[in-house]
Amino acid sequence: MENKKLGFVILSFSIVASVLAFGFMGFLGKQTTALQCYPTNECQRVQSLTSLSHIAVGLISFIGALGFYLLFFSTSEEAILKRLEEEKNMRVEQDKFELIIKAMDDNERKVLKAIKEQEGITQSTLKFRTDLSKAKVSQILTDFEKKRLVKREAKGKTYAVYLAGNF
Repeated sequence: MENKKLGFVILSFSIVASVLAFGFMGFLGKQTTALQCYPTNECQRVQSLTSLSHIAVGLISFIGALGFYLLFFSTSEEAILKRLEEEKNMRVEQDKFELIIKAMDDNERKVLKAIKEQEGITQSTLKFRTDLSKAKVSQILTDFEKKRLVKREAKGKTYAVYLAGNF
């Protein structure tokens, strides 16, 4: 939100400065016409001021563009920090999951990965996805529940399986 305020202030400043610079350039143009600019000291002063005013217009344009960017396109620091925090939490959860997976046998890995891929998977679907028997899947899920890795909720004649809040 601060970037938007800063952008508005900078854009306002550049608009005011542009009006002043173009007014001054108009005044210099009138002086050039009135003096008919022969190589005199007076004409050289007007020409150097005209060159300086062109540089000022370029600088004011840059400041205006910066204000426009901050006002409309800049992402606030809070949004960036929030996104970084979410990415960090996702990495931590993924690392926890990988550590837990390393301590399991192949069948347990298959079951836990299938549950992670599809939250709320039914035990019957889990049986087909892992190519394990119904008894083996049930035994593994019972062990996981004791370790508080998963939770089961009744869904018809079977159970829906969800990962616990650990990862």
